[in-house]
Amino acid sequence: MTVETGKLAPDAVRTMFDRIAPVYRVLDACCGTGDLAIAGLRLVGSTGAVIGVDFSERMLERARSKSSQVEWVQGDALALPFADGSFDAATVGFGVRNLEDLEAGLRELRRVLRPGGRVGILEITRPRGLLRPFYKLWFDGLVPLAGKLLPGGSAYTYLPASVRRFPGAKELAELMQTAGFDQVHYRLFGGGIVALHTGVAR
Repeated sequence: MTVETGKLAPDAVRTMFDRIAPVYRVLDACCGTGDLAIAGLRLVGSTGAVIGVDFSERMLERARSKSSQVEWVQGDALALPFADGSFDAATVGFGVRNLEDLEAGLRELRRVLRPGGRVGILEITRPRGLLRPFYKLWFDGLVPLAGKLLPGGSAYTYLPASVRRFPGAKELAELMQTAGFDQVHYRLFGGGIVALHTGVAR
């Protein structure tokens, strides 16, 4: 298990895809409005396929409006509607934090990957060192305050709470190994507030 540091997206997204390319069938789980899945199209070329899965039909409606080249599927990341070993690679961008059962979600990603298939997970994490107090002030103080002043305030309250209960970068790497991934590495971006984890399915 190794850790590196780097700049925030698009470097993070580019790094994710560089570490899993080239492949022929890619799953983007918790795809939201589809930006990461669309970026994955360059991996597969004209002969491959990218499938985006999300629980929210409204999110998928927005994704479909952006691209018809991706196959958009409504589904649960804890019970993916695909056979074992269906994909060469899988990505999740800022989605695993929202899973009701993180360990089950990681096992599902492993299940739908072929042995040797690669996974990339991009997620918010808690920084350590000098940035930690500033992060705490911003995330636990200013973000919830913004939620009281802006429309849709519940989302601003949910985000800090979801990050607080989410495992740190090292702990997530260990959970990935337990779920069936080897060669697990993670790289920190944005001063340590975003982590990119990659691994290879056993």
